[in-house]
Amino acid sequence: MTAYVPPLKEIRFVLDHLAGMADVAALPGFEDASADMVDSILGEAAKIAENTLAPLNEIGDRQGAKLDAAGVARTADGWGAAWQTLVEGGWNSLPFDPEQGGMGLPNLLNTAVQEMWQSANMAFALCPMLTQGAVNAMQLYADDALKAIYLPKMISGEWTGTMNITEPQAGSDLAATRSRAVPNGDHYLVSGQKIFITYGDHDLTENIVHLVLARLPDAPAGVKGISLFVVPKFLVNADGSIGARNQVNCVSLEHKLGIHGSPTAVLSFGDEGGAVGWLVGQPNRGLEYMFTMMNHARLNVAMQGLAIAERAYQQALSYARDRVQGKPLGWTGNAPFAIVHHPDVRRLLMGMKARIEAMRGILYTAAAAVDVAHNHADEAERKRAGLLVDLLTPIAKGWCTETGQLLASDGVQVHGGMGFIEETGAAQHYRDARITTIYEGTTAIQANDLVNRKILRDGGAGARALLADIAALGRELADGADDSLRVTGLALLDSTVHAGDAVEWLLTAGADDVRVPAAASVTLLELLGLVVGGWQLARAGRVAVAKLAEGDPDTAFLSAKPLTARFFADHFLPRVAALRTTVVAGSGSVMALSDEQLFAA
Repeated sequence: MTAYVPPLKEIRFVLDHLAGMADVAALPGFEDASADMVDSILGEAAKIAENTLAPLNEIGDRQGAKLDAAGVARTADGWGAAWQTLVEGGWNSLPFDPEQGGMGLPNLLNTAVQEMWQSANMAFALCPMLTQGAVNAMQLYADDALKAIYLPKMISGEWTGTMNITEPQAGSDLAATRSRAVPNGDHYLVSGQKIFITYGDHDLTENIVHLVLARLPDAPAGVKGISLFVVPKFLVNADGSIGARNQVNCVSLEHKLGIHGSPTAVLSFGDEGGAVGWLVGQPNRGLEYMFTMMNHARLNVAMQGLAIAERAYQQALSYARDRVQGKPLGWTGNAPFAIVHHPDVRRLLMGMKARIEAMRGILYTAAAAVDVAHNHADEAERKRAGLLVDLLTPIAKGWCTETGQLLASDGVQVHGGMGFIEETGAAQHYRDARITTIYEGTTAIQANDLVNRKILRDGGAGARALLADIAALGRELADGADDSLRVTGLALLDSTVHAGDAVEWLLTAGADDVRVPAAASVTLLELLGLVVGGWQLARAGRVAVAKLAEGDPDTAFLSAKPLTARFFADHFLPRVAALRTTVVAGSGSVMALSDEQLFAA
């Protein structure tokens, strides 16, 4: 497995020119986010990614997490020391309020840090990611007493947090949740079983704070009857020290296709009468509260799609530079040539590079919008940014993870037969990437969210506004003087027409059969992902051309931007028209076969 080198120049370009780091840093509450501070944070995070986390990636994959005789999940060699590096540096506290022990820095900057750590070691980085999500949920909904007990240690990283949703019989159908919480004095006794709990047990910290969905005895049926509870692995004494062991037991660890270093636990609550827990917020509003953590996780899992693609690309590029095989078409002479000069290998690498840059633009733009939505002084700006976050979240989670999986596969393809051999490391990236389209809501769940909650609910207003902004950029580039961007502009403009047709069809498609929009949803998400990705690359190309015109000396880096945008316009934006046809004309055929026909031998 090759080393991971954080792409700091690319990250800083996207932060500054696509996400608007300077504008975000000027928002109320981010006074410490100076340019020097941003550079320092990025530099130090890159060192941790490259020197501490990346070397443990293969070790975690090979050793995995193991459950010992005492029921404790033991992490791989070196992981405990790596976690202490994050705690000692206060890294988990980066985006949180200084009054609660945080650094008070933007979510946008935290996103860049998370990208590097997810690329370096995705299985490890899941733990701080979920802990930050648990902190967000508790900050918003827990009472002051719970915050005082748990948040300082969770923000520091001394304790970690989990999200306990899925049950064996329920899966994604949360209406079928059976876990129970019975009032018992000033607390509740929680019982039930949860599965697929990432870092549900481990040996990195002395306590684990579980956020658990369960039903009260008098709760209404369905999702409206679910409440949220804090259930720690160990109870906490009045002085803040660790107390007695709670009735939270790790029954087993899942044997997974990938992310072996991350312990994925089956947890049993209350085997001997009930695990002690405390209600978060109001009764029967648990799912609403948990969506805070879920939406945080969805954008971060979208980031995993980018991160694993970046790691796979770096490995594929390194291999292609070194592997000598065959004589590239068009070359003369007898000297050996690396496979990077073969046209199809170059096609694969260009496809990886273009889509990685598109994903990074989408995710950093969404991260900046989160900061604006929470911190801007103007209510109208907060609302506008919030709507953009709402629309981009399912697109980002669905498209970036599906694309990350494809690019990890392309990384194996560049290696040829060696990619299928575990020792090269390319296969690990492919295996690790596979979960990203599943957890925190499958691609279909994201697509249905996009269709029902983000497009149909507002009559398509948000989607139309976004497509109008993208079309305006396409028109500007198509009419501009720069030849390198004109074709990209025309392709982008054309793609918004097809995307608009698909959105308008969706608004009336369910009148006769409500299944039809659902059948079209994943295809529509893919379509919009391509359009939004092309938008980001076109924005980057426009910035690069302007900087070159101003005399910026970094010509190799900047001149690649419009060429990469053109490649995406040539190879990926034409797919939008075909996807539009599939959405509009092909969705009805999804359910065309009867059950008898479908299962006929």
